[in-house]
Amino acid sequence: MPRPQVLERIQSAEEEADEIVAQAEDDRDERIAEARKRAEEIRTEAEQEAQELKERRLEEARAEIDEECERVLREGEQEREELASRARDRVDEVTDYVVELFQEDVHAQT
Repeated sequence: MPRPQVLERIQSAEEEADEIVAQAEDDRDERIAEARKRAEEIRTEAEQEAQELKERRLEEARAEIDEECERVLREGEQEREELASRARDRVDEVTDYVVELFQEDVHAQT
């Protein structure tokens, strides 16, 4: 094969190789851009899911706190009523005791 043809084939191969490399670099850049975009989408979705989960857990925690508060209030009301009832039941007994102490003090002074 004559030298000019060999040189042309070499130059043609180099040009083709340069085009392949340029296309590969473009493809690489495009894939990197797509990967970054997808990574951003995944991060955004994950943040949104995390926010929704946080809000759900906060709602659940608030509901539990409200339930516990209501339970404590009910128990406190029940205990208050029991104490008031026991106090009413002992009014006569305490009155008798106080009168007895008063009478003892009066007799002790005379």
